[in-house]
Formats: sequence, structure tokens, C-alpha cells
Amino acid sequence: MGYEWFVSLRYLRAKRKQTFISVISFISIAGVTLGVAALIVVLAVMTGFHDGVRQQILGNVPHVLIQRQGGAIDGYRQLVEQVRDEVPEAVSVNPFVSKEAMLLAHRNVAAVNIKGIEQGNKVFSQPFLKQSDEQVQKALFDDGGGLPGIVLGLDTAATLGVTVGDAINVIPPQFNITPFGLIPKMKPFRVVGIFQHRGGFLDAYFAYVDLRQAQQFLDADGQVSGVEIELASFEQSRPVTQRLRSDLPFPYMISSWEDLFGSFLSALKLEKLGLFIVLGIIVLVAAFNIATTLIMVVMEKHKDIAILRSMGATSRSIMQIFVFQGLIIGTLGTFLGTALGVTLAANADPIIKGLERTLKVKIFDQAVYGMERFPSVVHVDDVVAVAMMALVICLLATVYPAWRASRMDPGEALRYE
Repeated sequence: MGYEWFVSLRYLRAKRKQTFISVISFISIAGVTLGVAALIVVLAVMTGFHDGVRQQILGNVPHVLIQRQGGAIDGYRQLVEQVRDEVPEAVSVNPFVSKEAMLLAHRNVAAVNIKGIEQGNKVFSQPFLKQSDEQVQKALFDDGGGLPGIVLGLDTAATLGVTVGDAINVIPPQFNITPFGLIPKMKPFRVVGIFQHRGGFLDAYFAYVDLRQAQQFLDADGQVSGVEIELASFEQSRPVTQRLRSDLPFPYMISSWEDLFGSFLSALKLEKLGLFIVLGIIVLVAAFNIATTLIMVVMEKHKDIAILRSMGATSRSIMQIFVFQGLIIGTLGTFLGTALGVTLAANADPIIKGLERTLKVKIFDQAVYGMERFPSVVHVDDVVAVAMMALVICLLATVYPAWRASRMDPGEALRYE
């Protein structure tokens, strides 16, 4: 270890008459620690809320959607297998048939989008009224006799005045040619499930049926309207979309959720960036404390600096001593802040619930936000960005005091000693 590091560490250990400077150093470390921890926690909570809000707004909108220009997709089974092989990030790949239709029941009418799906679709991951997803899937894909099943949203069921077990008529924009003219095509279905969409207003306009029933009823035998791809995270949609566009050229059209509804949620990213900048000022304030500490140390150690210069220390070595001292403070504060922030962010939900039990207050109302737990998602990229920003700010804060120390004239410093 060079003597610059040794002297820097020595200056951090104050003598009796220099206790005040040592206290300022600890305050600087605490400031950086709290600033970094606050920034990591807020970014984690914002990321969690963003994911939750996107799920609330988008509901069952797929992460990536594959369609064909000018019509339906033939040979979709081969396409599904190809996508599964080329997209290892995919959690599920589901073909579907979709068509607008009218629902008629008890003299009430509702406009919906009839969507034919297969078993295992993410639609069944949402809560159903008085039923489990296993019961709804079993009833919807039952090949036994009786009316085919249909799953409605709560708003649609309320508009029609129906409940589970009731029969409704589905009227697509298709007609049968008869001797008496064109008669609207109509087919009865039985309501086998009613889902409670968690704020996703797009879900209210969907009604789900068995894919095979939809293909037969909508005259789309062996065809699908598109293929939905669900990924582990919203953020993976852009690279996956770009990859599929190169693998599946025209007439296939590949769209991510950002292409479909990106402008609707663009404000969320801007809000997160704004919070990053605003809370970064906390670290900036802590860096000013580091600069103040170093200036006070330079003023206190002017005799030591003069002696080191007279013994042959270069201006560069003097500058390194105080840069190293500031970096030690900044690095220690950043490390402690990162550890504290990641710990708090990873355990945000139990901490919030513990505070609610202790203080007897409601901090996070699950009914209002439609989320089962307090959202907090720690991204490695965010943590690295915060730590790097803190280290850079702390490094910049050391430049001026270290430069002033390196420019000190030893003759002037020792003239009156």
C-alpha cells in the first residue's frame, strides 16, 4: 500500500482536538448512505408500482402479438412450435380466435370481443366469482353434452343481468342465407365463469370461449386470428419483438405491448426518471458534506502538507491523498447505502405490514390499488446505476479540495510557524 493510502486512512482517524472534523466525516458517510438507500428503495417501489399499474391497465393484453396481414393464420400449430423454439424467454405461447359480437340475455344487450382460447391461458390466473380457475377451465373445455361454455367479465355480466349457469345468445357479425333472406347467425352459450378484472378496463370487453368452439362458430376451421406470447417480464418484449420480426418476415406482423399501448404508459418512465433525478440531489447534498470535510482537513493539515512537500512529495501525491480520503468516505457510504436499500426494498411488504400492525394504521390499502402485496421490485441495473452515480458524485466532490491542497506553497504554509 502506497503512503498516499496510509496518510488518507490516518487523516480519517481524528485526534482529540480534531474530533469535530471526524464527526463531519461520519455525517458525510451517513448522508451518502441514506441518499443511496432512499434512491434504491424509491426506484424499487416505483418499478413495482409500474409493473402493477401496467398489469391493472393492460390486463390480459399479451406481451407480444403475432398476426398476419390480410387475414387469419393457417398452420398455426407449426408457428406456435417455431416460436417456442426461438423464444426461450416465453412463458406461454397461445393461439386465439377473436371476433366482435353482441351478447343477448334477458332482453339486455352487450357488445364484446369473443375470444377463443386454449387451456392454460393467463386469463385463468385472475380471480373468479365463487369459483376456482380449475373449475372454470373444466367447465369451459368440457366436451360433454349441453351448451358450450363462455366466461364473462363482471361488468358484462352485470349489464346482461346474468350469473353463472345462465344461458346467453352470442350474435357475431355474420349471417345465414335462407329463403327468407339474411338471418343473423346466433348460438346459445352457458355462463361458466365470471372474472373480476382488477382495474384492467380492456378486460371488460372480452368474453372467452373454447378455441375449437370459436373456430366452428366463427367459420375459422383450422385458422386463428393470432398468437399471443407471454414473457417473464414486460421489459423483454422489445428485444423479443425485434428478433421475431427478423425471423418471421411479411406478411406476419409482430407487435409488442409497447407498440399497441406504449403511448398510454409513456408517462410512467418519465416519472421514474424524474424521481431518479430529484432523489439524486440527496446524494449531491451528501457530496457537498464530503467537500466541506476535505476543505476543513486541508485547512487543518496545512503544516503536514508543507512538511510532506519539503520531504519530496509531489503535487500529484498530495492530491491523491485527499482524493483517496474522499473516495473512502464515498465508497463506504455507497456500500452501506446499497446494502441498506436492497434490504429494505426486498422486504418492503413485510415491513409495511409490520408498521401497520404496530401503529394501527392503514399505510397500503390493497382494495384501492388492487394489489395483494406492497409492490417492490429490485432491478440490478437500477442498483448499479445508483451506486455508480453516487461514486461519481463523491469523486467530483473531492477534486477541488484535493487540487487546492496540491497547489499549497510549503514556504507560505511554514512562514509563521
